[in-house]
Amino acid sequence: MKRNVDLNEISDGRLYSSGDMVKADCRDCRGCSACCRGMGSSIILDPMDIWRLHRGIGKGFQSLLEEGRIELGIVDGMVLPNLKMTGDGEACSFLDENGRCSIHVYRPGLCRLFPLGRYYEEKGFRYFIQIHECQKKDRGKVKIKKWLGIPDLKAYEAYILEWHDFLNQCEEELESLSDENVRILTLYVLRKFYESGYMAADEKEFYDEFSGRMKEVKEQLRIG
Repeated sequence: MKRNVDLNEISDGRLYSSGDMVKADCRDCRGCSACCRGMGSSIILDPMDIWRLHRGIGKGFQSLLEEGRIELGIVDGMVLPNLKMTGDGEACSFLDENGRCSIHVYRPGLCRLFPLGRYYEEKGFRYFIQIHECQKKDRGKVKIKKWLGIPDLKAYEAYILEWHDFLNQCEEELESLSDENVRILTLYVLRKFYESGYMAADEKEFYDEFSGRMKEVKEQLRIG
């Protein structure tokens, strides 16, 4: 999801790499869950998020959709899933009765990232700290790669960048398509990357399977 804002208005004005220390650690603030409420449709899920959830709780894309755990929305012209907020408090559907995340080990990438954001550049991205998003003001310092808790972070960052660039390419293609062809393209991408389950047993296998699908989709759509 693109945000047309001045970085200086939402951050400390600095950009960070995964090896840098930032004030992001709120783990001593147990039971807060403020960042898991009222997020609307902003927690967009990428294909690896769906794979992680399937591996973790045994529910695939269709089951998550039918149970109201996730929902579909339009993001920069593409049909993409996001975590669904429910109830009067607009809470994440994965919060338990104590306000704790029931899928913490398998939580989506944007949840791992918070309160950080990604700033995309020509050949990659860096991280920034969102200074207004977290209610806790005295957060502890933590190295970004430790905060994310992803084993092979370089491979993950390469995957995130490839997915981001692909969505940008799709968005450019949409501008020249008829309404019917827009529908066909967006539903094709949804089916290939989300609805069709992944056989991967670990992260390395997921990256390999994802790359194979990406090559197939780009050849089919004649982009990239």
